[in-house]
Amino acid sequence: MIEIATSPATTTLVITGDLDLAERDQFPEIAARVVGLRRQLLVIDMCAVTFMDSTGAAFLISLADSGRKRGGATVLRGTSDRDLFVLEVCGALDLFRIDRAHRCTDEFPLQGSTS
Repeated sequence: MIEIATSPATTTLVITGDLDLAERDQFPEIAARVVGLRRQLLVIDMCAVTFMDSTGAAFLISLADSGRKRGGATVLRGTSDRDLFVLEVCGALDLFRIDRAHRCTDEFPLQGSTS
């Protein structure tokens, strides 16, 4: 599940569960909504992501690339080491700012992280 919240300058996506091939049908609609909001900062909260494959990574990469083309930035928070590795293997980690100060709540413990 992906929820979208906005403020005057920021769009926040809160992702819960798997971000993978099985969820891809919702990606185009969500991407269109995020791009249509035209906020300079996109924050992607991944505290509750249980699994991400290359399809999920491609979705995040497309969001970050769209924002960058408009002069915006994309921040990942609550991202597990495993998910950062997937983005690194895709050669896309430099598209994102990583919020290393964020601490997930007990309700959504950071999955697979060693830091």
